[in-house]
Amino acid sequence: MLYTILIILLILALIGGLPAWPYSTGWGYYPSGGLGLILLIVIILALTGRA
Repeated sequence: MLYTILIILLILALIGGLPAWPYSTGWGYYPSGGLGLILLIVIILALTGRA
């Protein structure tokens, strides 16, 4: 249950980090790339049952 909530929150943060707004175009894909990496690690840990 906790992993489901964590994954949903990370997906929402990933969508929010996309450089789609004028003030964030200079950021590039660094915020969403970092959040995507964290999401990938959490999914792998959840699938392997390590955490």
